[in-house]
Amino acid sequence: MPSKHQKYMQRCLQLASLGLGKAQPNPMVGSVIVHDDKIIGEGFHKQFGKAHAEVNAIKSVVQKELLQESTLYVNLEPCSHYGKTPPCSEAIIKHKIPKVVIGMADPNTSVHGNGRDILKKHGVDVSIGILERECKLLNKRYLTFLKQDRPYIILKWAQSVDGFISKAPGKWQKSEKNKIYWISNTVSRVYVHKWRTEEQAIMIGTNTAKIDNPKLNVRGWKGKNPVRVVIDKDLRLPKTLNIFKKDVRTLVFTGKDKPSVKNLEYVQINFDKKPLKQILKHLHSINIQSIIIEGGYQLLNSCIEQNLWDEARVFIGQTPIGKGLEAPILTDGYKSRMNINNDQLLIYENSQ
Repeated sequence: MPSKHQKYMQRCLQLASLGLGKAQPNPMVGSVIVHDDKIIGEGFHKQFGKAHAEVNAIKSVVQKELLQESTLYVNLEPCSHYGKTPPCSEAIIKHKIPKVVIGMADPNTSVHGNGRDILKKHGVDVSIGILERECKLLNKRYLTFLKQDRPYIILKWAQSVDGFISKAPGKWQKSEKNKIYWISNTVSRVYVHKWRTEEQAIMIGTNTAKIDNPKLNVRGWKGKNPVRVVIDKDLRLPKTLNIFKKDVRTLVFTGKDKPSVKNLEYVQINFDKKPLKQILKHLHSINIQSIIIEGGYQLLNSCIEQNLWDEARVFIGQTPIGKGLEAPILTDGYKSRMNINNDQLLIYENSQ
């Protein structure tokens, strides 16, 4: 049975998760305020640049005088520096909250240990390390971004029941040309659009852009479009493709020098020197904390071969293709399987 601290920290995690896709590049944070074993205030970080979880929790308390007899729970160490908002530790001290229970220390060097120490300096009773593993798992994107200097990488593809991601060239019937061939079902595709709202960017390679002409936006689900990322080494992709429409911010990584225009940014890299790592480095520099890589085969396999992935989500449709382009293979990291209207969704996690 969970302890009292664990119970309230679990509620913090539930609240924090509501910020997925909105708080980035900040971490997801939730906070509850407890008086006489009763929650009197709750809050979470709703959007980057807006008030943090602790401040929202304090604001939600109706009887402010009870704060001086309460315990504040938060899944991440309260910030102690001025950024887009004032430091949360300052708000805790101002309202004379006597006890603070923290899930995990913030690895960000501008916060790490400072929030805890400032609170202690002002007489606050601070506990830290409650459900720490769960707190780290929730903010895996944030931790990867800070510790590995790159976005959290999610690989995603759909493959047929016989292991192909597309038909072989020349195997299309005339009636199928210029039509989208779906391997996964409509319910699975709703999941994909939901995921797009949860991550900051989505990337494809040159062949996928040319052959599939995807929009890479959000449809059938409410949320923000991710930044589109495409690789076009020689700038040979037709400008009539959907990704070049300026309705969504789009980054094109190329070996050529080309000026950017509004919502269409060209980034020149050296394709002779580990281009994928250069792309990830640039994305990190512009605060892209997480990215979905949708392939195709060449890009997905490059990520796997270079061990540049954190999670993989693989749909297996029920219709065989017979002959075609083989799907990438992951030999380890299998975590779970889920049935989605007869499609199978396999989840992998990279533990290397």
